[in-house]
Amino acid sequence: MENAPDPTPELRRESWFDAGLYPFESKYLALEAGAMHYIDEGEGEIILFVHGTPTWSFLFREQVKALSGRYRCIAPDHIGFGLSEKPPSFDGTPPAHARNLAELADRLGLENITLVVHDFGGPIGLGFANAHPEKVRRVVLLNTWLWETRSEKSARQVDSLLNSWLGKFLYLRLNFSPRFLLRQAITDKKHLPRAVHRHYTRVFPDKQSRYGLLKIGQSLVGASEWYAEQWEKLEAIAGKPFLIIWGMQDAFLKPAYLEKWKARLPQAEVIELDCGHFLTEERPEEVAKAMLIFDV
Repeated sequence: MENAPDPTPELRRESWFDAGLYPFESKYLALEAGAMHYIDEGEGEIILFVHGTPTWSFLFREQVKALSGRYRCIAPDHIGFGLSEKPPSFDGTPPAHARNLAELADRLGLENITLVVHDFGGPIGLGFANAHPEKVRRVVLLNTWLWETRSEKSARQVDSLLNSWLGKFLYLRLNFSPRFLLRQAITDKKHLPRAVHRHYTRVFPDKQSRYGLLKIGQSLVGASEWYAEQWEKLEAIAGKPFLIIWGMQDAFLKPAYLEKWKARLPQAEVIELDCGHFLTEERPEEVAKAMLIFDV
């Protein structure tokens, strides 16, 4: 396996970076798209955590701490996010991220995986699982989707904004997604203290580092056909055990999304939590406990 050099060592030297919050050894894998950062903690059956936007493996830190005593917890940062390399030229679409995830799993020799996905991590992780169903044992869904988006008016409105000069200005110049949208998606703001929030904003320090945020946002509708294809291909893994943990106060992925999952996966265990979109921040203990009860 070819290890990659750390492309962002300066970030961990910044005063805002708290190793007490994120006390993990950083590892890197050299991919064609760039250096992918990931953490690999504990031993045993594998839990693979897949984040969405505008987050990174930091999102799952409390679950990794709670579960790594019994399991091998692996959490990558997509190229363009977190402590991974952020080349502005990278495609940055969910299909491209899914291919990177497949390469990570292949090169680390991951099998018998419990896949945990959130937000855009759903299409990315499930796209990987559909292509490699033999590698996945079970799935945990956290406020995510997979079906087509082009027919949704709200998604088209977001798409129109992000493909305009204003959207590009907000995302590339003002760091709008982690600074404002992430905070808006937390129901109880006490669960996002400044010291924590900085770990989501400061990893995107300048315009050049923010293209991953913009490109995945533009993929909300831009990759709609691919989502629809993956929704059809879900049959490859639909018979596996599924656990759905859902923040019911999510202003973006509303309870109607959960109902669609229930209809497609009637055998899934479902746990509803009184919180917003980023349930691993608002209800970290409950999420970890639910995964343990699921016998991850």
